Amino acid sequence: MRQRGFTYLILLFIVAIMGVMLAASATVWHTLAQRDKEHELLYAGHAFRRAIGLYYERTPAGSIKQYPKQLSDLLADKRQLVLARYLRKIYIDPLTASKQWGVVPGPDGTIMGVYSRSEATPIKTGNFEEADTSFAGKIRYQDWQFIYLPTAPTSAPVAPLPPPGAPSPVSGAPNKLPGTSK
Repeated sequence: MRQRGFTYLILLFIVAIMGVMLAASATVWHTLAQRDKEHELLYAGHAFRRAIGLYYERTPAGSIKQYPKQLSDLLADKRQLVLARYLRKIYIDPLTASKQWGVVPGPDGTIMGVYSRSEATPIKTGNFEEADTSFAGKIRYQDWQFIYLPTAPTSAPVAPLPPPGAPSPVSGAPNKLPGTSK
């Protein structure tokens, strides 16, 4: 009879150890799954940002540059003479499993960016690409906003003129002021 109690105790101990191991592996699996979803979110967000940027920059000549009014405008830009597609499809938000994205409003009811509607806490909090450095330290996925902001046109820097009498950097001859004979 003592033997049966001892075997029962060992069996309970083994079941308890298996339960702890299963709980630990479930936690690891959940973390890996969330990291995969974060990676998919970054991919889709970058695709939306790039498509919105192309739509904005490829506004037909003579028109004021504008953002799309709907995400579906990225699938077929009807402003062009030849059909332009900036996205093949509207991506599914991997965190909410929905095609419903939050939109960052632009001027005149347009869309200048997207974000996930998930209120979950991200695992990734740093080491983002340069375009996503604003995501560092954010506490919700909703705060990861993939916005296209046009860059201001920069002009090429103009080199200052050398002082009169100094050798010209091009010919090596002395520099003369316009309208002087010396």
